Amino acid sequence: MRALRLEMLADSPLAFIETIADAAARTHTEFAARVARLAVGPEAAQFIAEADGRFVAHAGGLVAPDDPTITVIFAVYITPPWRGRGLLGALVDGVAAWSRSVGRPELLLEVVVGNDRAVRAYERIGFVDTGVRVPHPTVPTLTELQMRRMA
Repeated sequence: MRALRLEMLADSPLAFIETIADAAARTHTEFAARVARLAVGPEAAQFIAEADGRFVAHAGGLVAPDDPTITVIFAVYITPPWRGRGLLGALVDGVAAWSRSVGRPELLLEVVVGNDRAVRAYERIGFVDTGVRVPHPTVPTLTELQMRRMA
């Protein structure tokens, strides 16, 4: 999981809140504790895809801080050779099933404005642009758009 996390931060640094330097500086023990804390439970869960003996994709879900009926999808990443093979839909379906099982019928995610490839991919699996725009959490010059769909 650590290798996949570092890859995702190197490949798509604007898509994630954490920097690669911060992730790389974390000890193995700290990293393992973070993964375990977010692995699966009523407030958070993570889903991965494995191929050829390594993790190739990830998506997580968290209860929205301001609405207990919404799951926020986070840290979605598919390693480049595995993009376009249906993993996004499968991972989001996993998050959706978990979300429904803990009583949250709606999914929300945020995408950097201008990342049209990601927007189209999310639209293909049922997400709709809400028209809401929010500041990027770490880069003040960027904006993110919110997308939603039912779980």
